[in-house]
Amino acid sequence: MLKQRVITALVLLLVLLPALFYREPWPFCFLALVFIAAAAWEWSKANGWSQHVSLWVGALCCAVCALMWWAGWLEQRMPGLWLVVGAAWVLGGATVLRAGVSAWTTHSRHLRLLGGVAALALTWLAIGQAKVIGSNFLLSILALVWTADIAAYFAGRAWGGRWTHSKLAASISPGKSWEGVWGGMLGVMVLAWAWRYFDMVNHVAVPSLYSHVGNRSLWLLMIAAVFMAAMSVVGDLIESLVKRSAGIKDSSGLLPGHGGVLDRVDALLPTLPLAMMLYSL
Repeated sequence: MLKQRVITALVLLLVLLPALFYREPWPFCFLALVFIAAAAWEWSKANGWSQHVSLWVGALCCAVCALMWWAGWLEQRMPGLWLVVGAAWVLGGATVLRAGVSAWTTHSRHLRLLGGVAALALTWLAIGQAKVIGSNFLLSILALVWTADIAAYFAGRAWGGRWTHSKLAASISPGKSWEGVWGGMLGVMVLAWAWRYFDMVNHVAVPSLYSHVGNRSLWLLMIAAVFMAAMSVVGDLIESLVKRSAGIKDSSGLLPGHGGVLDRVDALLPTLPLAMMLYSL
């Protein structure tokens, strides 16, 4: 299992890293489009739709993203859109998690399907806009999610349950602890400070998200980093809630050793739009 996981990770890096650092945005946007379409197919299946319908949902999500690309939305600054999307994630995420697993299937299948496709398409738009700004900017957002996840894992393993005897969301994801969340937040605070310092010392041509926010206020940078780390947990928990409701362990088997695409991008779904909200505002 570990060998398979490592091989899949290496293949993904070999495909994604050259596109990420390529001077033009289109290769990475195209790869992201493929992954988002696959995630839409997984989302449809996890919400009870047939394989045939799910394939059409993936194609529809791909078409919506392609239409936004064709319309030139990747180059447009959209503070109003990202403010609405950010608010929807904060309020909607809190509502869904508060209601719990049992309430998920009480909502209309069509509404759940539409909400998921919209979230995925807007995530692709955020990825594309971030890449147009620059590779350093996009990578700083991706690294925040990775750091939050890694720091939370090790903090949870080391101190989980030591100070708080209740799990973060026992009915949704029993393995997550409050200590892990706090460890993830501390990790992204260190990352944000270090990345901003690196940008300043090296006079980078394209500032990271941390420089963009931190140049206005260091306190604002720390608050923004903690907020985005918290929202990455929300994205992770919502996907876990959907899988638990569907009675499945992974969103699919597209990525051997890792599960499905949704399993790998769930934390990015809220954080990428929120990063564009901070940038746009």
